[in-house]
Amino acid sequence: MSHLEMSTKHLLGIKYITKDDIDLIFQTADNFKEVINRPIKKVPTLRDITVANLFFENSTRTRISFELAEKRLSADTVNFSASSSSVKKGETLLDTVNNILSMKVDMIVMRHPAPGAHLFLSKHIDVNIINAGDGTHEHPTQALLDGYSMREKVGEIEGKKVVIVGDILHSRVALSNIFCLKKLGAEVMVCGPPTLIPKHIKKLGVHVSYDINEALKWCDIANVLRIQLERQNINYIPSLREYSMYYGIKKSMLDRLDKDIIIMHPGPINRGVELSSDVADSEHSIILDQVENGVAVRMAVLYLLAGKRNLAKT
Repeated sequence: MSHLEMSTKHLLGIKYITKDDIDLIFQTADNFKEVINRPIKKVPTLRDITVANLFFENSTRTRISFELAEKRLSADTVNFSASSSSVKKGETLLDTVNNILSMKVDMIVMRHPAPGAHLFLSKHIDVNIINAGDGTHEHPTQALLDGYSMREKVGEIEGKKVVIVGDILHSRVALSNIFCLKKLGAEVMVCGPPTLIPKHIKKLGVHVSYDINEALKWCDIANVLRIQLERQNINYIPSLREYSMYYGIKKSMLDRLDKDIIIMHPGPINRGVELSSDVADSEHSIILDQVENGVAVRMAVLYLLAGKRNLAKT
């Protein structure tokens, strides 16, 4: 297999792709980043491809980023939002997807609340599947755009120290980031309240800290997660105010460090909870770069998987 081809026809999770795949996605995203900064931002690359965006959970950022990526590549898109659909009437996932496939769709971008939903689909239908988030399991394109944004800022990721801060227990971003960063050779730490750190997380080869100041001293990059109250059916923290007191990152904490660190956040930010506004808007933050890079990285994934599709046809 040439290094110009993905090792898999789907993006089900970072767990299922190789370091070479990640490097190839990053190189391809470099080219697309140049495209989206041109006055005419479109290329005809996916003109014959139809992509269905299936969102069984609410999402604004990820869905808009994928739609933009698809439009920049001139793909045809079908958008399906489950909250207003037959799923409410009891239709199964497979039935829903097969109905959409009868419209001659080539690729599916899906967000689903059930971990493993994408893997299940990949065994039953013959289209490229991109995981846009499955429950609290994985969110591979977010990890790729995070890794890409780090590489853009610090160069080689190998040997860099990255701390992931916050609600590790409910976060698909954390798991995908850990897989991605470990494959790229970074040292990874997770930091948050003990109730929000999974018991066996050390098995993934990460350090654990419950002290935010210690974690910031240790790291080169802090990727700060949103506290996901909508996923918590019991209270894992006494209150947002208390979380903010012990784990919120404030400008004074960064000023006390004897080095500059990079602050990232997958968005949307709860300002004043995970990050104070003066941190979110500071020169430390690359949050807006992450948003821009999200489109380039998703273009790269769509393009590379469409290539796998065309190779399969010939």
